Amino acid sequence: VRSGMPVNGRPTAGLRILCAIALALLVASACGDAGDPGAGGSPADCEVSYESTYAAVHDRVFVRYGCDAEACHGSATSGGLDLRFDNAVASLVEVPSAGRSSLPRIDPGNEDRSYLWWKVYEKANPGSFEINGGPMPVGPTALSDADLNLLRVWIKNGAPESGVVEEAVELIDACLPPAEPITIKPLSAPPTGEGVQVVMPEFPVPAGSEVDVCFAEYYDLTDQVPPEYLNEAGTHFRVSIEELRQDPLSHHLVLSHNPSLAPGELFGAFSCRGGPRDGESCPPTDLAFCGEGFCASDIEAAKDQPVIADSVSCITFGPPGTFNFPVFIAQQSQERKEFAPGVYADIPLRGTWIWNSHSFNLTNRDHEMHARINFWFSDNPEYPVRSLASLDNAYAHEIPPYGSQTLCGDLPLARGARVFNLLGHTHQQGKRFWVEDPSGETIYENFIYNDPVNAYYDPPLSFDSPVRAERTLRYCGYYENGVGEDGAPDPSTVKRRSETPPNAIEFCEPVACTAGRIGEACAGVDDHAACDSSPGAGDGECDACVTHGGPTTRDEMLILLGNQYVVPLD
Repeated sequence: VRSGMPVNGRPTAGLRILCAIALALLVASACGDAGDPGAGGSPADCEVSYESTYAAVHDRVFVRYGCDAEACHGSATSGGLDLRFDNAVASLVEVPSAGRSSLPRIDPGNEDRSYLWWKVYEKANPGSFEINGGPMPVGPTALSDADLNLLRVWIKNGAPESGVVEEAVELIDACLPPAEPITIKPLSAPPTGEGVQVVMPEFPVPAGSEVDVCFAEYYDLTDQVPPEYLNEAGTHFRVSIEELRQDPLSHHLVLSHNPSLAPGELFGAFSCRGGPRDGESCPPTDLAFCGEGFCASDIEAAKDQPVIADSVSCITFGPPGTFNFPVFIAQQSQERKEFAPGVYADIPLRGTWIWNSHSFNLTNRDHEMHARINFWFSDNPEYPVRSLASLDNAYAHEIPPYGSQTLCGDLPLARGARVFNLLGHTHQQGKRFWVEDPSGETIYENFIYNDPVNAYYDPPLSFDSPVRAERTLRYCGYYENGVGEDGAPDPSTVKRRSETPPNAIEFCEPVACTAGRIGEACAGVDDHAACDSSPGAGDGECDACVTHGGPTTRDEMLILLGNQYVVPLD
Protein backbone atom coordinates (compact mmCIF):
# COMPACT_ATOMS: atom_id res chain seq x y z
CA VAL A 1 0.00 0.00 0.00
CA ARG A 2 1.56 3.28 -1.09
CA SER A 3 0.67 6.65 0.37
CA GLY A 4 -1.21 9.38 -1.44
CA MET A 5 -0.63 12.49 -3.50
CA PRO A 6 -2.32 15.88 -3.61
CA VAL A 7 -4.18 16.61 -6.83
CA ASN A 8 -5.58 19.86 -8.25
CA GLY A 9 -4.07 21.74 -5.31
CA ARG A 10 -6.47 20.07 -2.87
CA PRO A 11 -5.53 18.17 0.30
CA THR A 12 -3.80 14.86 -0.17
CA ALA A 13 -5.93 12.17 -1.72
CA GLY A 14 -4.80 9.94 1.16
CA LEU A 15 -4.49 6.45 -0.24
CA ARG A 16 -3.20 6.87 -3.78
CA ILE A 17 -2.52 3.16 -3.95
CA LEU A 18 -1.12 1.66 -7.07
CA CYS A 19 -0.84 -1.80 -8.58
CA ALA A 20 2.29 -3.75 -7.74
CA ILE A 21 4.42 -3.54 -10.87
CA ALA A 22 8.10 -3.73 -11.72
CA LEU A 23 9.95 -0.44 -11.29
CA ALA A 24 13.13 0.73 -12.99
CA LEU A 25 14.97 3.76 -14.34
CA LEU A 26 13.19 6.13 -16.67
CA VAL A 27 16.48 7.72 -17.60
CA ALA A 28 20.09 7.39 -16.55
CA SER A 29 20.15 10.92 -15.16
CA ALA A 30 17.51 13.55 -14.35
CA CYS A 31 16.96 17.15 -15.32
CA GLY A 32 19.12 19.96 -14.01
CA ASP A 33 17.90 22.48 -11.46
CA ALA A 34 16.49 25.64 -13.01
CA GLY A 35 16.04 27.55 -9.77
CA ASP A 36 12.83 28.29 -7.93
CA PRO A 37 10.12 28.90 -10.54
CA GLY A 38 7.64 30.32 -8.04
CA ALA A 39 4.03 30.57 -9.13
CA GLY A 40 5.07 31.46 -12.67
CA GLY A 41 2.85 32.51 -15.56
CA SER A 42 1.56 35.85 -16.75
CA PRO A 43 -1.93 37.36 -16.83
CA ALA A 44 -3.98 36.27 -19.82
CA ASP A 45 -3.39 39.57 -21.64
CA CYS A 46 -1.52 37.98 -24.55
CA GLU A 47 1.85 39.13 -23.30
CA VAL A 48 2.29 35.36 -23.05
CA SER A 49 0.55 33.04 -25.48
CA TYR A 50 0.85 29.38 -26.46
CA GLU A 51 -0.28 27.59 -29.59
CA SER A 52 -1.24 24.44 -27.66
CA THR A 53 -1.42 22.90 -24.20
CA TYR A 54 1.74 20.97 -25.01
CA ALA A 55 3.57 24.23 -25.76
CA ALA A 56 2.62 25.48 -22.28
CA VAL A 57 3.71 22.20 -20.66
CA HIS A 58 7.02 22.27 -22.49
CA ASP A 59 7.71 25.87 -21.47
CA ARG A 60 6.52 25.62 -17.87
CA VAL A 61 7.89 22.20 -17.06
CA PHE A 62 10.66 21.08 -19.40
CA VAL A 63 12.19 24.52 -20.08
CA ARG A 64 11.54 26.17 -16.71
CA TYR A 65 13.24 23.34 -14.82
CA GLY A 66 16.13 22.93 -17.25
CA CYS A 67 15.05 19.50 -18.49
CA ASP A 68 15.74 20.38 -22.13
CA ALA A 69 19.20 21.80 -21.43
CA GLU A 70 21.77 20.71 -23.99
CA ALA A 71 23.76 18.66 -21.48
CA CYS A 72 20.69 16.96 -20.05
CA HIS A 73 17.80 15.93 -22.29
CA GLY A 74 18.66 18.35 -25.07
CA SER A 75 21.23 17.41 -27.69
CA ALA A 76 22.91 15.04 -25.23
CA THR A 77 19.65 13.03 -24.96
CA SER A 78 20.67 11.70 -21.56
CA GLY A 79 19.24 8.25 -20.99
CA GLY A 80 17.90 8.24 -24.54
CA LEU A 81 15.34 10.93 -23.66
CA ASP A 82 15.05 14.02 -25.88
CA LEU A 83 12.94 16.80 -24.35
CA ARG A 84 13.52 19.45 -26.99
CA PHE A 85 10.25 20.92 -28.26
CA ASP A 86 10.03 19.08 -31.58
CA ASN A 87 11.07 15.72 -30.11
CA ALA A 88 9.69 15.45 -26.58
CA VAL A 89 6.28 13.91 -27.30
CA ALA A 90 7.73 11.25 -29.59
CA SER A 91 10.38 10.52 -26.96
CA LEU A 92 7.85 10.19 -24.13
CA VAL A 93 4.47 8.82 -25.22
CA GLU A 94 4.36 5.02 -25.05
CA VAL A 95 8.16 4.84 -25.10
CA PRO A 96 9.43 2.19 -22.65
CA SER A 97 11.37 3.43 -19.66
CA ALA A 98 15.06 2.68 -19.64
CA GLY A 99 16.13 -0.35 -17.63
CA ARG A 100 13.78 -3.02 -16.32
CA SER A 101 10.53 -1.08 -15.91
CA SER A 102 7.34 -2.28 -17.56
CA LEU A 103 6.01 1.29 -17.44
CA PRO A 104 6.19 3.66 -20.40
CA ARG A 105 7.55 7.14 -19.85
CA ILE A 106 4.03 8.41 -20.54
CA ASP A 107 0.98 6.17 -20.76
CA PRO A 108 -1.46 8.51 -22.56
CA GLY A 109 -4.45 9.17 -20.33
CA ASN A 110 -3.01 7.51 -17.22
CA GLU A 111 -0.52 9.41 -15.06
CA ASP A 112 -0.48 6.57 -12.52
CA ARG A 113 1.22 4.36 -15.12
CA SER A 114 3.51 7.08 -16.50
CA TYR A 115 7.05 6.80 -15.13
CA LEU A 116 7.78 10.44 -15.96
CA TRP A 117 5.01 11.35 -13.50
CA TRP A 118 6.42 8.99 -10.87
CA LYS A 119 9.83 10.64 -11.14
CA VAL A 120 8.66 14.25 -10.86
CA TYR A 121 5.99 13.56 -8.25
CA GLU A 122 8.43 11.68 -6.01
CA LYS A 123 10.70 14.73 -6.08
CA ALA A 124 7.89 17.00 -4.83
CA ASN A 125 6.36 14.44 -2.44
CA PRO A 126 9.08 12.07 -1.16
CA GLY A 127 7.84 8.62 -0.26
CA SER A 128 4.95 8.59 -2.73
CA PHE A 129 6.55 6.19 -5.22
CA GLU A 130 9.25 3.55 -5.19
CA ILE A 131 11.57 4.56 -8.01
CA ASN A 132 15.03 3.53 -9.13
CA GLY A 133 17.60 6.27 -9.52
CA GLY A 134 16.99 9.85 -8.49
CA PRO A 135 13.75 11.78 -8.77
CA MET A 136 13.39 14.62 -11.28
CA PRO A 137 14.64 17.29 -11.49
CA VAL A 138 18.09 17.02 -9.89
CA GLY A 139 18.86 19.66 -7.29
CA PRO A 140 16.82 21.24 -4.51
CA THR A 141 13.87 22.46 -6.61
CA ALA A 142 10.86 20.28 -7.30
CA LEU A 143 7.98 21.11 -9.61
CA SER A 144 5.49 23.45 -7.96
CA ASP A 145 1.98 22.19 -7.25
CA ALA A 146 0.68 24.28 -10.15
CA ASP A 147 3.22 22.84 -12.60
CA LEU A 148 2.61 19.30 -11.35
CA ASN A 149 -1.10 19.75 -11.90
CA LEU A 150 -0.60 21.09 -15.42
CA LEU A 151 1.60 18.10 -16.29
CA ARG A 152 -0.91 15.69 -14.73
CA VAL A 153 -3.89 17.12 -16.64
CA TRP A 154 -1.96 17.05 -19.93
CA ILE A 155 -1.06 13.36 -19.42
CA LYS A 156 -4.59 12.54 -18.24
CA ASN A 157 -5.97 13.97 -21.50
CA GLY A 158 -3.68 11.85 -23.64
CA ALA A 159 -0.52 14.02 -23.75
CA PRO A 160 -1.52 15.51 -27.14
CA GLU A 161 1.16 17.29 -29.15
CA SER A 162 -1.33 19.73 -30.70
CA GLY A 163 -4.61 21.28 -29.70
CA VAL A 164 -5.86 22.79 -26.47
CA VAL A 165 -7.12 20.65 -23.58
CA GLU A 166 -10.27 22.20 -22.09
CA GLU A 167 -9.45 20.95 -18.58
CA ALA A 168 -6.06 22.70 -18.64
CA VAL A 169 -7.20 26.14 -19.85
CA GLU A 170 -7.73 27.56 -16.36
CA LEU A 171 -4.33 26.25 -15.27
CA ILE A 172 -2.46 28.38 -17.82
CA ASP A 173 -2.37 32.16 -17.28
CA ALA A 174 -1.82 32.93 -20.94
CA CYS A 175 -3.67 33.23 -24.22
CA LEU A 176 -4.53 30.02 -26.05
CA PRO A 177 -6.56 29.10 -29.13
CA PRO A 178 -10.07 27.73 -28.41
CA ALA A 179 -10.13 24.32 -26.76
CA GLU A 180 -11.00 21.38 -28.98
CA PRO A 181 -11.94 17.72 -28.50
CA ILE A 182 -8.98 15.39 -28.09
CA THR A 183 -8.74 12.13 -30.02
CA ILE A 184 -6.44 9.99 -27.93
CA LYS A 185 -3.73 7.75 -29.35
CA PRO A 186 -5.34 4.34 -29.92
CA LEU A 187 -4.60 1.63 -27.37
CA SER A 188 -2.38 -1.05 -28.86
CA ALA A 189 -4.01 -4.48 -28.98
CA PRO A 190 -2.46 -7.38 -27.00
CA PRO A 191 -0.21 -9.70 -28.99
CA THR A 192 -2.03 -12.60 -30.64
CA GLY A 193 -2.59 -15.37 -28.11
CA GLU A 194 -2.15 -13.11 -25.07
CA GLY A 195 -5.42 -11.21 -25.15
CA VAL A 196 -8.12 -9.57 -27.26
CA GLN A 197 -9.16 -6.01 -27.96
CA VAL A 198 -12.75 -4.77 -28.14
CA VAL A 199 -13.31 -1.54 -30.08
CA MET A 200 -16.38 0.58 -29.42
CA PRO A 201 -18.28 1.73 -32.52
CA GLU A 202 -17.87 5.49 -32.86
CA PHE A 203 -20.74 7.78 -31.95
CA PRO A 204 -21.17 11.57 -32.14
CA VAL A 205 -20.78 13.94 -29.19
CA PRO A 206 -22.00 17.30 -30.52
CA ALA A 207 -20.31 20.54 -29.48
CA GLY A 208 -21.46 21.84 -26.12
CA SER A 209 -23.38 18.68 -25.21
CA GLU A 210 -23.53 15.95 -22.60
CA VAL A 211 -24.80 12.54 -23.72
CA ASP A 212 -25.47 9.20 -22.03
CA VAL A 213 -25.89 6.60 -24.75
CA CYS A 214 -26.98 2.97 -25.10
CA PHE A 215 -26.45 0.87 -28.22
CA ALA A 216 -25.94 -2.79 -29.12
CA GLU A 217 -23.31 -4.62 -31.19
CA TYR A 218 -23.05 -8.35 -31.95
CA TYR A 219 -19.61 -9.93 -31.39
CA ASP A 220 -17.87 -13.31 -31.67
CA LEU A 221 -14.31 -13.77 -30.34
CA THR A 222 -14.15 -17.53 -30.91
CA ASP A 223 -11.25 -17.38 -33.37
CA GLN A 224 -9.18 -15.05 -31.14
CA VAL A 225 -9.10 -17.03 -27.88
CA PRO A 226 -6.83 -20.10 -27.56
CA PRO A 227 -8.63 -23.09 -26.00
CA GLU A 228 -6.44 -23.12 -22.88
CA TYR A 229 -8.04 -19.87 -21.73
CA LEU A 230 -11.63 -21.09 -22.05
CA ASN A 231 -13.81 -22.36 -19.21
CA GLU A 232 -14.80 -26.02 -19.13
CA ALA A 233 -17.99 -25.37 -21.07
CA GLY A 234 -16.11 -23.40 -23.74
CA THR A 235 -18.54 -20.49 -23.43
CA HIS A 236 -16.30 -17.96 -21.63
CA PHE A 237 -12.65 -16.95 -21.62
CA ARG A 238 -10.69 -16.00 -18.52
CA VAL A 239 -8.81 -12.74 -18.05
CA SER A 240 -6.60 -11.24 -15.33
CA ILE A 241 -6.10 -7.69 -16.68
CA GLU A 242 -8.65 -5.30 -18.19
CA GLU A 243 -7.50 -2.02 -19.73
CA LEU A 244 -9.54 0.87 -21.14
CA ARG A 245 -8.42 3.87 -23.17
CA GLN A 246 -10.93 6.33 -24.61
CA ASP A 247 -11.03 9.93 -25.71
CA PRO A 248 -10.89 12.18 -22.63
CA LEU A 249 -14.50 13.30 -22.95
CA SER A 250 -16.02 10.46 -20.93
CA HIS A 251 -17.37 10.43 -17.39
CA HIS A 252 -18.01 6.70 -17.41
CA LEU A 253 -18.08 3.69 -19.71
CA VAL A 254 -19.95 0.44 -19.03
CA LEU A 255 -19.69 -2.60 -21.32
CA SER A 256 -22.42 -5.17 -20.70
CA HIS A 257 -23.28 -8.52 -22.25
CA ASN A 258 -26.60 -9.73 -23.59
CA PRO A 259 -26.70 -13.43 -24.52
CA SER A 260 -28.74 -12.86 -27.70
CA LEU A 261 -27.22 -14.26 -30.87
CA ALA A 262 -29.84 -12.42 -32.95
CA PRO A 263 -29.72 -8.87 -31.52
CA GLY A 264 -31.70 -7.37 -34.38
CA GLU A 265 -34.81 -8.96 -32.92
CA LEU A 266 -34.27 -7.13 -29.62
CA PHE A 267 -32.59 -3.84 -30.44
CA GLY A 268 -34.14 -2.74 -33.72
CA ALA A 269 -32.35 -1.40 -36.80
CA PHE A 270 -28.57 -1.75 -37.20
CA SER A 271 -26.32 0.33 -39.44
CA CYS A 272 -22.62 0.68 -40.20
CA ARG A 273 -20.55 3.10 -38.12
CA GLY A 274 -17.48 4.17 -40.06
CA GLY A 275 -15.79 2.25 -42.85
CA PRO A 276 -16.68 2.27 -46.57
CA ARG A 277 -20.38 1.51 -45.91
CA ASP A 278 -20.91 4.12 -43.20
CA GLY A 279 -24.62 4.73 -42.63
CA GLU A 280 -25.84 1.67 -44.58
CA SER A 281 -28.25 -0.79 -43.00
CA CYS A 282 -26.39 -3.95 -41.96
CA PRO A 283 -27.22 -7.48 -40.76
CA PRO A 284 -26.12 -7.51 -37.07
CA THR A 285 -24.37 -10.90 -37.14
CA ASP A 286 -22.41 -10.35 -40.37
CA LEU A 287 -19.14 -9.11 -38.84
CA ALA A 288 -17.55 -8.51 -42.27
CA PHE A 289 -20.36 -6.47 -43.83
CA CYS A 290 -19.16 -3.01 -42.68
CA GLY A 291 -15.51 -3.60 -43.58
CA GLU A 292 -13.39 -1.47 -41.25
CA GLY A 293 -16.57 -0.08 -39.67
CA PHE A 294 -18.88 -1.61 -37.10
CA CYS A 295 -22.48 -2.79 -37.32
CA ALA A 296 -24.36 -1.33 -34.35
CA SER A 297 -27.91 -0.50 -33.32
CA ASP A 298 -29.40 2.95 -33.34
CA ILE A 299 -28.23 5.15 -30.48
CA GLU A 300 -30.72 5.62 -27.68
CA ALA A 301 -30.68 8.91 -25.77
CA ALA A 302 -27.58 10.02 -27.69
CA LYS A 303 -28.38 13.69 -28.09
CA ASP A 304 -31.71 14.98 -26.88
CA GLN A 305 -32.39 12.75 -23.86
CA PRO A 306 -29.40 12.03 -21.63
CA VAL A 307 -31.63 10.75 -18.82
CA ILE A 308 -32.51 7.12 -19.65
CA ALA A 309 -35.61 6.07 -17.71
CA ASP A 310 -35.28 2.71 -15.92
CA SER A 311 -31.98 1.96 -17.63
CA VAL A 312 -29.10 2.99 -15.35
CA SER A 313 -25.89 1.90 -17.12
CA CYS A 314 -28.16 0.41 -19.82
CA ILE A 315 -28.75 -2.78 -17.81
CA THR A 316 -32.41 -2.83 -18.94
CA PHE A 317 -31.77 -1.41 -22.41
CA GLY A 318 -33.89 -3.32 -24.92
CA PRO A 319 -37.42 -4.72 -24.84
CA PRO A 320 -39.26 -5.39 -21.55
CA GLY A 321 -37.66 -8.19 -19.58
CA THR A 322 -34.20 -7.65 -21.06
CA PHE A 323 -31.32 -7.57 -18.57
CA ASN A 324 -27.74 -6.90 -19.59
CA PHE A 325 -24.88 -8.11 -17.36
CA PRO A 326 -22.01 -5.62 -16.83
CA VAL A 327 -18.65 -7.00 -17.97
CA PHE A 328 -16.49 -3.88 -17.60
CA ILE A 329 -17.15 -0.68 -15.63
CA ALA A 330 -14.99 2.47 -15.56
CA GLN A 331 -15.86 5.86 -14.15
CA GLN A 332 -13.13 7.78 -15.91
CA SER A 333 -11.65 8.01 -19.39
CA GLN A 334 -8.81 5.58 -18.77
CA GLU A 335 -8.50 2.62 -16.46
CA ARG A 336 -6.35 -0.47 -16.02
CA LYS A 337 -7.57 -3.22 -13.70
CA GLU A 338 -5.03 -5.81 -12.63
CA PHE A 339 -6.64 -8.52 -10.54
CA ALA A 340 -4.89 -9.99 -7.52
CA PRO A 341 -2.71 -13.08 -8.23
CA GLY A 342 -4.87 -16.08 -9.07
CA VAL A 343 -8.03 -13.96 -9.56
CA TYR A 344 -9.77 -14.03 -12.93
CA ALA A 345 -12.91 -12.78 -14.66
CA ASP A 346 -15.03 -14.82 -17.07
CA ILE A 347 -15.95 -12.98 -20.30
CA PRO A 348 -18.61 -14.46 -22.62
CA LEU A 349 -17.06 -15.62 -25.88
CA ARG A 350 -19.88 -14.34 -28.07
CA GLY A 351 -23.23 -12.60 -27.88
CA THR A 352 -24.21 -8.93 -27.90
CA TRP A 353 -22.29 -6.08 -26.34
CA ILE A 354 -24.30 -3.25 -24.82
CA TRP A 355 -22.25 -0.07 -24.84
CA ASN A 356 -23.04 2.71 -22.35
CA SER A 357 -20.91 5.83 -22.51
CA HIS A 358 -21.57 9.03 -20.60
CA SER A 359 -19.65 11.70 -22.48
CA PHE A 360 -19.50 15.47 -22.57
CA ASN A 361 -18.06 17.93 -25.05
CA LEU A 362 -17.42 21.40 -23.64
CA THR A 363 -15.81 22.69 -26.83
CA ASN A 364 -17.39 24.37 -29.88
CA ARG A 365 -16.49 21.50 -32.22
CA ASP A 366 -18.40 18.24 -32.79
CA HIS A 367 -16.53 15.03 -32.03
CA GLU A 368 -16.68 11.30 -32.71
CA MET A 369 -16.09 9.31 -29.51
CA HIS A 370 -13.55 6.46 -29.49
CA ALA A 371 -12.86 3.73 -26.93
CA ARG A 372 -10.91 0.47 -26.79
CA ILE A 373 -10.78 -2.22 -24.12
CA ASN A 374 -8.06 -4.87 -23.85
CA PHE A 375 -8.72 -8.16 -22.09
CA TRP A 376 -5.51 -10.03 -21.17
CA PHE A 377 -5.85 -13.79 -20.71
CA SER A 378 -5.37 -15.41 -17.30
CA ASP A 379 -2.98 -18.34 -17.01
CA ASN A 380 -3.58 -18.82 -13.25
CA PRO A 381 -7.36 -19.06 -12.71
CA GLU A 382 -7.95 -19.85 -9.04
CA TYR A 383 -10.57 -17.44 -7.68
CA PRO A 384 -13.32 -15.79 -9.75
CA VAL A 385 -13.46 -12.04 -9.29
CA ARG A 386 -16.53 -10.59 -7.64
CA SER A 387 -17.36 -6.99 -8.38
CA LEU A 388 -18.27 -4.54 -5.65
CA ALA A 389 -21.03 -2.09 -6.51
CA SER A 390 -23.07 -0.53 -3.74
CA LEU A 391 -25.89 1.89 -4.53
CA ASP A 392 -27.16 2.72 -1.01
CA ASN A 393 -28.35 6.34 -1.21
CA ALA A 394 -26.92 6.57 -4.75
CA TYR A 395 -29.50 9.23 -5.73
CA ALA A 396 -30.70 10.47 -2.30
CA HIS A 397 -29.13 13.91 -2.68
CA GLU A 398 -30.93 17.11 -1.69
CA ILE A 399 -28.20 19.78 -1.64
CA PRO A 400 -29.61 23.31 -1.27
CA PRO A 401 -28.06 26.24 -3.12
CA TYR A 402 -25.01 27.48 -1.23
CA GLY A 403 -25.31 24.51 1.13
CA SER A 404 -23.76 21.10 1.75
CA GLN A 405 -24.74 17.53 2.50
CA THR A 406 -23.11 14.31 3.68
CA LEU A 407 -24.54 10.95 2.57
CA CYS A 408 -23.40 7.47 3.61
CA GLY A 409 -24.09 3.85 2.73
CA ASP A 410 -23.13 0.42 4.05
CA LEU A 411 -21.73 -2.54 2.13
CA PRO A 412 -21.77 -5.92 3.94
CA LEU A 413 -19.18 -8.36 2.62
CA ALA A 414 -19.27 -12.14 2.44
CA ARG A 415 -17.33 -14.08 5.05
CA GLY A 416 -13.93 -14.84 3.53
CA ALA A 417 -13.98 -11.75 1.32
CA ARG A 418 -10.63 -10.44 0.10
CA VAL A 419 -10.97 -6.86 -1.17
CA PHE A 420 -8.11 -5.82 -3.44
CA ASN A 421 -9.59 -2.77 -5.18
CA LEU A 422 -11.84 0.18 -4.22
CA LEU A 423 -13.06 3.15 -6.25
CA GLY A 424 -15.45 5.92 -5.19
CA HIS A 425 -17.87 7.66 -7.55
CA THR A 426 -19.43 11.13 -7.26
CA HIS A 427 -20.11 14.00 -9.67
CA GLN A 428 -18.95 17.62 -9.79
CA GLN A 429 -20.20 18.69 -6.39
CA GLY A 430 -18.65 15.74 -4.59
CA LYS A 431 -15.78 17.20 -2.55
CA ARG A 432 -14.75 14.14 -0.58
CA PHE A 433 -15.47 10.41 -0.77
CA TRP A 434 -14.19 8.04 1.89
CA VAL A 435 -14.53 4.44 3.07
CA GLU A 436 -14.16 3.17 6.63
CA ASP A 437 -13.50 -0.41 7.68
CA PRO A 438 -15.52 -1.99 10.52
CA SER A 439 -13.14 -0.49 13.11
CA GLY A 440 -13.81 3.02 11.80
CA GLU A 441 -10.39 3.41 10.17
CA THR A 442 -10.37 5.30 6.86
CA ILE A 443 -9.11 2.89 4.20
CA TYR A 444 -9.99 4.95 1.10
CA GLU A 445 -10.22 8.67 0.41
CA ASN A 446 -10.71 10.75 -2.73
CA PHE A 447 -11.13 14.48 -3.40
CA ILE A 448 -11.25 14.71 -7.21
CA TYR A 449 -14.47 13.50 -8.82
CA ASN A 450 -13.18 13.23 -12.41
CA ASP A 451 -9.80 11.68 -11.58
CA PRO A 452 -10.64 9.44 -8.62
CA VAL A 453 -8.19 7.38 -6.61
CA ASN A 454 -8.25 3.79 -7.90
CA ALA A 455 -6.99 2.00 -4.79
CA TYR A 456 -5.30 -1.40 -4.89
CA TYR A 457 -4.43 -3.30 -1.70
CA ASP A 458 -1.55 -5.74 -1.50
CA PRO A 459 -2.15 -7.87 0.49
CA PRO A 460 -5.92 -7.69 0.05
CA LEU A 461 -8.13 -6.57 2.93
CA SER A 462 -9.51 -9.65 4.74
CA PHE A 463 -13.00 -10.03 6.23
CA ASP A 464 -13.41 -13.37 8.02
CA SER A 465 -15.59 -12.57 11.03
CA PRO A 466 -18.89 -14.46 11.40
CA VAL A 467 -20.37 -11.17 12.70
CA ARG A 468 -21.92 -9.16 9.86
CA ALA A 469 -21.07 -5.77 11.40
CA GLU A 470 -17.39 -6.76 11.52
CA ARG A 471 -17.29 -7.25 7.77
CA THR A 472 -19.30 -4.21 6.67
CA LEU A 473 -17.73 -1.22 4.94
CA ARG A 474 -19.12 2.27 5.56
CA TYR A 475 -18.73 4.73 2.67
CA CYS A 476 -19.65 8.41 2.58
CA GLY A 477 -19.65 11.43 0.30
CA TYR A 478 -19.52 15.13 1.22
CA TYR A 479 -21.06 17.56 -1.29
CA GLU A 480 -21.19 21.33 -1.74
CA ASN A 481 -23.54 23.27 -4.01
CA GLY A 482 -22.04 26.72 -4.54
CA VAL A 483 -19.95 27.06 -1.38
CA GLY A 484 -16.78 29.15 -1.83
CA GLU A 485 -13.46 28.30 -0.22
CA ASP A 486 -14.20 30.92 2.44
CA GLY A 487 -17.63 29.43 3.10
CA ALA A 488 -19.48 32.29 1.38
CA PRO A 489 -22.03 31.73 -1.42
CA ASP A 490 -20.31 31.18 -4.79
CA PRO A 491 -22.64 31.71 -7.78
CA SER A 492 -19.98 30.37 -10.16
CA THR A 493 -20.20 26.84 -8.70
CA VAL A 494 -23.86 26.61 -7.68
CA LYS A 495 -26.24 24.56 -9.84
CA ARG A 496 -28.01 27.04 -12.14
CA ARG A 497 -31.09 26.75 -14.31
CA SER A 498 -29.45 28.86 -17.04
CA GLU A 499 -26.69 26.24 -17.37
CA THR A 500 -28.96 23.18 -17.28
CA PRO A 501 -29.50 21.19 -20.53
CA PRO A 502 -32.98 21.80 -22.01
CA ASN A 503 -34.05 18.19 -21.50
CA ALA A 504 -33.33 18.37 -17.75
CA ILE A 505 -34.44 21.95 -17.08
CA GLU A 506 -37.72 20.86 -15.47
CA PHE A 507 -35.67 19.41 -12.60
CA CYS A 508 -33.99 22.78 -11.87
CA GLU A 509 -36.47 25.27 -10.42
CA PRO A 510 -34.56 28.31 -9.05
CA VAL A 511 -34.92 28.92 -5.31
CA ALA A 512 -31.98 31.25 -4.57
CA CYS A 513 -30.35 34.37 -5.99
CA THR A 514 -27.19 34.34 -8.13
CA ALA A 515 -26.92 38.14 -8.57
CA GLY A 516 -27.99 41.10 -6.49
CA ARG A 517 -28.85 39.65 -3.07
CA ILE A 518 -26.66 36.60 -3.67
CA GLY A 519 -27.68 33.64 -1.54
CA GLU A 520 -31.10 34.97 -0.57
CA ALA A 521 -34.28 33.00 -1.30
CA CYS A 522 -36.39 33.58 -4.40
CA ALA A 523 -39.36 31.82 -5.96
CA GLY A 524 -38.70 30.70 -9.51
CA VAL A 525 -37.42 31.80 -12.86
CA ASP A 526 -39.68 34.86 -12.98
CA ASP A 527 -38.79 36.15 -9.52
CA HIS A 528 -35.64 38.15 -10.35
CA ALA A 529 -37.01 41.23 -8.61
CA ALA A 530 -36.80 39.43 -5.27
CA CYS A 531 -33.03 39.30 -5.80
CA ASP A 532 -32.52 43.01 -6.55
CA SER A 533 -29.95 44.61 -4.26
CA SER A 534 -32.53 47.31 -3.58
CA PRO A 535 -36.16 47.66 -4.70
CA GLY A 536 -36.29 48.33 -8.44
CA ALA A 537 -32.51 48.07 -8.94
CA GLY A 538 -32.94 45.50 -11.71
CA ASP A 539 -29.67 43.75 -10.84
CA GLY A 540 -31.14 40.58 -9.35
CA GLU A 541 -31.12 37.07 -10.79
CA CYS A 542 -33.06 34.07 -9.48
CA ASP A 543 -31.18 31.12 -11.00
CA ALA A 544 -29.78 28.77 -8.29
CA CYS A 545 -31.29 25.29 -7.91
CA VAL A 546 -31.23 22.39 -5.48
CA THR A 547 -28.92 19.57 -6.57
CA HIS A 548 -30.69 16.21 -6.67
CA GLY A 549 -29.42 12.74 -7.47
CA GLY A 550 -29.19 11.99 -11.19
CA PRO A 551 -27.02 10.93 -14.12
CA THR A 552 -25.63 14.23 -15.44
CA THR A 553 -22.42 15.71 -14.04
CA ARG A 554 -24.39 18.60 -12.47
CA ASP A 555 -26.61 16.12 -10.64
CA GLU A 556 -25.04 13.83 -8.04
CA MET A 557 -24.29 10.21 -7.23
CA LEU A 558 -22.84 8.18 -4.36
CA ILE A 559 -21.52 4.82 -5.51
CA LEU A 560 -18.82 2.50 -4.15
CA LEU A 561 -17.13 0.28 -6.73
CA GLY A 562 -14.33 -2.25 -6.45
CA ASN A 563 -13.22 -5.85 -6.81
CA GLN A 564 -12.87 -8.78 -4.44
CA TYR A 565 -12.62 -12.54 -4.30
CA VAL A 566 -13.87 -14.93 -1.64
CA VAL A 567 -11.76 -17.61 0.05
CA PRO A 568 -13.75 -20.61 1.37
CA LEU A 569 -13.35 -20.87 5.15
CA ASP A 570 -13.51 -24.07 7.18
